[in-house]
Amino acid sequence: MLHPAPLDPGTEDTTMTRDLMKTASFAALHFTVAFGVAYALTGSVAVATGIGLIEPVVNTIAFFFHEQAWKRIDPDARSAVRHACT
Repeated sequence: MLHPAPLDPGTEDTTMTRDLMKTASFAALHFTVAFGVAYALTGSVAVATGIGLIEPVVNTIAFFFHEQAWKRIDPDARSAVRHACT
């Protein structure tokens, strides 16, 4: 079996791989939570599956526009927010 060469910590490849792994795990978590809540409310596996698949997609699109809105904020305001959060 071929094993990929280990990536040096801190390289762009390592960061990208880690980001992709985190994204995949978050997507699985998001689907599970959406499915669980929808099933608890409806008692229907079919409805819960539909909501579990649709809601994360809609949320992802909404997040894109949220990010675009934040990019329009004055850089000084972004800096103030960063300092307030640390």
